[in-house]
Amino acid sequence: MISGRFFSRGEAGRVACGLCPRRCVLSENEGGQCRVRFNRNGEPELPFYGIITALAVDPIEKKPLYHFRPGTNILSAGFTGCNLRCPFCQNWSVSQNPHARNSAGQSCSPAELVAAALESQKAGDTAATRAIAYTYSEPLVHIEFLLDCMKEARKAGAANALVSNGCVNSEAAAEILDLCDAANIDLKCFSEETYENTLGGNLTAVTDFIRVAVEKGVHLELTTLIVPSLNDSARELNKCRDFIAELQTREGVVPWHLSAYHPNWKWKAPSTEPSFIINATARAREKLPYVYAGNIVSHEEGFNDTLCLNCGKTLISRRGYKVDTSGLSSETENARPLYYCGFCGQRAPVS
Repeated sequence: MISGRFFSRGEAGRVACGLCPRRCVLSENEGGQCRVRFNRNGEPELPFYGIITALAVDPIEKKPLYHFRPGTNILSAGFTGCNLRCPFCQNWSVSQNPHARNSAGQSCSPAELVAAALESQKAGDTAATRAIAYTYSEPLVHIEFLLDCMKEARKAGAANALVSNGCVNSEAAAEILDLCDAANIDLKCFSEETYENTLGGNLTAVTDFIRVAVEKGVHLELTTLIVPSLNDSARELNKCRDFIAELQTREGVVPWHLSAYHPNWKWKAPSTEPSFIINATARAREKLPYVYAGNIVSHEEGFNDTLCLNCGKTLISRRGYKVDTSGLSSETENARPLYYCGFCGQRAPVS
């Protein structure tokens, strides 16, 4: 078994986990709220180190990342466990499994995961990108494995993309973000009370994580699942919008994805109306340049397109996962792509 970091030993064989704001204190042979970080006979243990519950090649837009290497594919690695308890979780069978120790999965070393990410290029996939997304369930509860993988990926010239709730303490946040190239973070609401009482998380930890990502130059996009009667008030959405606007004023563009909720796990309220998502997206666009409508089938045009802020022409057109990037031109500098508007030549807000 692998011994973990972000732990400290206490009295009577207890172990304290300092990874996230929950700060679980574990008695011997007890697991934390995430169900993947353990105290085994007075020693911290990571029985799920390297256990991958899903491995798939996805369109990068599925993460969703709309402004990072658009139109390419990315290897997605999924895990088990989560430090939150969102009652509407769409991945609850993996993230909230009370018998997580028996969850199906394959063991994978960091080197093997990086090799898998590069394999599609060898197979001639023209949409392939040298990148790994740590995603599906909450990857940060496996931070030791992520750190090892991300270091291997950097050595191989592959990009690291994190899809996460961002609810970890500052030391862990700084360390993981130093190795991230892109991240999509859930900004689930803008209420400390909702985070604490309904989701089991901490809003301040999440907003701090987001700010650190911006400060470190990580390509950042945010997602908010709009759940009726939980976070769908104009006041709540305006708080999220204004927070994102502050980030963009200081550091540049941060795209925001507004996604429709559908009943799942313990939450049985009716689905978010597509018209609500469209209208909320339109209102948010009055203050933010890039807001997208997600998880709906809509015949409305333009709610997932990316326009040039200089000339207004379409840089990227999206219909589902069919992506047209013909409005972009690009060049490579220091092995990294630089994107420009194909109409006016302005640098495009794409990484």
